[in-house]
Amino acid sequence: MSVETARKNAWVQIHAVVLSADERSKKTPESTRTVPLEMWVHGFLLNDAARVGDEVEVETAIGRVVRGKLCNCSPSYTHTYGRTLPELAELGRRLSALKHSLQ
Repeated sequence: MSVETARKNAWVQIHAVVLSADERSKKTPESTRTVPLEMWVHGFLLNDAARVGDEVEVETAIGRVVRGKLCNCSPSYTHTYGRTLPELAELGRRLSALKHSLQ
């Protein structure tokens, strides 16, 4: 199968519109209210096979079953917690040394 297709139990990402712009609460800020509420979810494909763009179901890592359009096969996480702070790295060493001195 190509990169744009996935088989059952493959790790994939789906996309779905949770609320259209018309369904959004009137109490939300206008800039938010004028766009749909969307979700992207990673999970294991429950369909036998699917191509990018197909409507599918996935089971998330915590066992939820979610439906949406397949948008990525074998996705990776792209978020980070930023650059390492030298002060925090040194603090970790000091705490480890303190823990060992107390044992």
